[in-house]
Amino acid sequence: MKKNYRYHLLKYKGRSSRFRCPNCGRPHCFTPYVDENDVPVNVERYGRCDHEQSCGYNLYPPYEPNRQGGKVSTLPKSGKRPVRRRKEPQKGLCLLPMEIVRKTLLFTPKNGFVAFLSGLFGEETAKSLVEKYRIGTTKDGYTVFYQFDIRDRCRAGKIIPYNPRTGHRIKDGSVPAAMWVHSRLKAQQQLPDDWTLSQCLFGEHLLPLCPELPVALVEAEKTAVICSAVFPEFLWLATGGLGQFNDRVKVLLSRQVIAFPDLGACDRWRKKAKDYPLLDITVSDYLEKNATPQQREMGADLADLVVEERMEEPAFPSIT
Repeated sequence: MKKNYRYHLLKYKGRSSRFRCPNCGRPHCFTPYVDENDVPVNVERYGRCDHEQSCGYNLYPPYEPNRQGGKVSTLPKSGKRPVRRRKEPQKGLCLLPMEIVRKTLLFTPKNGFVAFLSGLFGEETAKSLVEKYRIGTTKDGYTVFYQFDIRDRCRAGKIIPYNPRTGHRIKDGSVPAAMWVHSRLKAQQQLPDDWTLSQCLFGEHLLPLCPELPVALVEAEKTAVICSAVFPEFLWLATGGLGQFNDRVKVLLSRQVIAFPDLGACDRWRKKAKDYPLLDITVSDYLEKNATPQQREMGADLADLVVEERMEEPAFPSIT
């Protein structure tokens, strides 16, 4: 008797419809099982690996009743169990040592960005933002934007020096405009030479904590932090740069997302969003519509508009 399966493999819709295999670890080779609405059941577990010979992973979602009231097997449609081949050596995900990270998670006015936040919102709000986004401080007072992923692993730390009065990056040539924690640790021989950077979205660790909030996606970490204080109805995350709208956004599957690119980047982000048809991403042109000529000339981002409006008006207008 023919069995009635509730789930089927997702049809190919480009590289964005294929994920990392949970068995062999290779990217863009895992086809997830989806329901009748093409919604994945669990892209980290249920699906089939394209590498049938070297991997053979194929796991159907849990038992489901069929029309005859029986059970549908979790085995592949072929009726054979997945062939578990010997795994090829895979380099593990490189993470920053938490014993080092924790030492930098301090709320201190010597951090230029923290000092700016305190002046803008008050010390209590600034402290809550620092704790929420786990912002660190180097010995020389620079800001560290750590990237904790959805599983609460510290993937990276971007170091940026800020002017405590303006909140802008220090770009006078006295220090690099941006540095990385892993580069410093390698130079100090606290990380092995083969340690490899693997980034995620800034603020990604907040996703499981705020499942009901729509996600607002911006470029800069600073923008995400500042907007989080002004628009708490959104969960603010950052890609880390204009060109960083890439596969790391796959973690936003099943979330409503509104993206706020910097000036001049709307078309580019709209094009990138189309590469991820399974994601619910709307690219907003709010910045393009509301920036003044002066702000355009200075290359302002959403945080600049928020700061200026906050200083001039008691309440900031809606961005939706």
